[in-house]
Amino acid sequence: MLATAVAESSLTVPGVRAVVDSGLVRVPHTDHRRGLSGLVTRRVSRAVATQRAGRAGREAPGFAYRCWPGGEVLADAPDPEIRTADLTALALDLAVWGTPDGSGLRWWDAPPPGPLAAGRGVLTALGAIGPDGAVTDRGRRISALGLHPRLARALLDGVAAGGDPREVAGIVAVLDDDTLAGPADDLTAALARLRSGDAPGAGRWRGDRDRLTGALRRARAATPAATSSPAAAAPPGTGSPGTGSPSTGARSGAAAGTPARARGRTDRAEGAAGAELVALVTGLAHPERLARRRDTAAGVFLMAGGTAVEVPPGPLRDAEWLAVAVADRRPGQTHGRVRLAAATDAATALRAAAPLRVTGSEVVWSDGDVRARTVDRLGAIVLSEKPDRSPDPGAVRDALVAGLRAEGTGLLRWTAGAVSLRERLGFLHRVLGAPWPDVSEEALLDSAADPAGWLAGPLATARRRSDLARVDAGPALRRYVAAAVGGLAGRIDELAPERLTVPTGSRIALDYSGAAPALPVKVQEVFGWTGSPAVADGRVPVVLHLLSPAGRPTAVTADLDSFWDNAYPQVRAELRGRYPKHAWPEDPRTATPGRGTGRRR
Repeated sequence: MLATAVAESSLTVPGVRAVVDSGLVRVPHTDHRRGLSGLVTRRVSRAVATQRAGRAGREAPGFAYRCWPGGEVLADAPDPEIRTADLTALALDLAVWGTPDGSGLRWWDAPPPGPLAAGRGVLTALGAIGPDGAVTDRGRRISALGLHPRLARALLDGVAAGGDPREVAGIVAVLDDDTLAGPADDLTAALARLRSGDAPGAGRWRGDRDRLTGALRRARAATPAATSSPAAAAPPGTGSPGTGSPSTGARSGAAAGTPARARGRTDRAEGAAGAELVALVTGLAHPERLARRRDTAAGVFLMAGGTAVEVPPGPLRDAEWLAVAVADRRPGQTHGRVRLAAATDAATALRAAAPLRVTGSEVVWSDGDVRARTVDRLGAIVLSEKPDRSPDPGAVRDALVAGLRAEGTGLLRWTAGAVSLRERLGFLHRVLGAPWPDVSEEALLDSAADPAGWLAGPLATARRRSDLARVDAGPALRRYVAAAVGGLAGRIDELAPERLTVPTGSRIALDYSGAAPALPVKVQEVFGWTGSPAVADGRVPVVLHLLSPAGRPTAVTADLDSFWDNAYPQVRAELRGRYPKHAWPEDPRTATPGRGTGRRR
């Protein structure tokens, strides 16, 4: 027997004497950021492995073959479902019970704060709970329907928007149990087959539809305002419907008590449900899943929630808009996958997710530059756009900062002097600390985001990438340091000089890019020095990279006095053989420094 989830049940399979356990399990997981669910593959827990092995010993001794490394440590038990599930329904139950945050209950495993807060956010947008977390009258009606709050909302608001109660209930029944649709991916076509009785689950669907119709009738009878829509605007995934009635072409359906034969005749007379109503109700349940076609050839659609999904080959690919009922996403996949959807149009999509529609100016860093535009969008879906000729200066600044974060301070003009200044300041910050500021890439980017930071002046006038390219980073750094260290700014060149004068009189640039300042200099030019030079008020010796007359590395030392005593004799012998025309004195401390050969000196 190959161990699967079946092996974790109490089922006894006759004749099983051996179990092969892969050690893996597929578990449901809700992606709260994308609003999609799916199955993820994980290592089994110790409890599950023990349960699986038990299948081989139900009737007689058997064997369990475990296909994972013997030293691998397994968790004691599987993660509780409450840690990965959608907690919107639980959040509503808690609100109805009078303890919105669950603090009044004792839990085996307390609900995680993040998903529970996300569930309360959905309920707030639906009008099911108030700002204080207390349940509202609408929330009690949603709870009384016994559905997920999203589906209860679709049932109530679908009827409030003018849909026939039985038609809306039939659609919600499939949204609640997508197995009723069978293998189809077209929700409208699946509903048509269910009404005609041709689908295997038609009887069960009718029962669910009538049950929901009855529940809706009782809710409306108990409170005349039961189908009113919440006034609160909804965030992605929880939009409220627009006003008016859909053109469904549906007639009033039979009551729940209508005989089955008469009910079947009514269903056939009604024919397929109006596509607009199917999409509207689906969109009311999942407004963040309303999707517009992005790539016809690949069948890729972009959902209002921001996730791209692929549609299987078929008629749905030809639709401009889809109301997606069921979608999932496999870990590691670029796109999600549509399993059940209804074709629709822009008008119905906008009606189902009206609160997701936002029109305004957007200033962003995109494709390597600032893009300012006025955008009409439905969540992540851009409906229309046009250039914004007068964008908000603050928004432009934010976009430029985003560009700097994306591409780095290299967008500015860094002269050799500016690079040297930054390296010297970085050295002073490492060695002396405060008040010398941190000028690392991360620190400068953080400061750029501050309106009073080191780029406050340039960013106040810059409008695009080319403006950043004209900003000289050197003066901006000096102003930044002057503001940070005050009068100490005048000591930069003293504490971390850009160049150092050697015994020949040459002024050679110091290299501060490493852990310690380095001076590349020819051996002959430091004759006469008795010890290594130092910077930062004598605290840090300079590392001398001693070069041959040809500029090749000969030795590296931070202790010149020790070098003269110990290493110089060997270096002298080597250099005398390679460069016989140059002077190589025995006592370099008293020798005359020079740049060329002895004859030239």
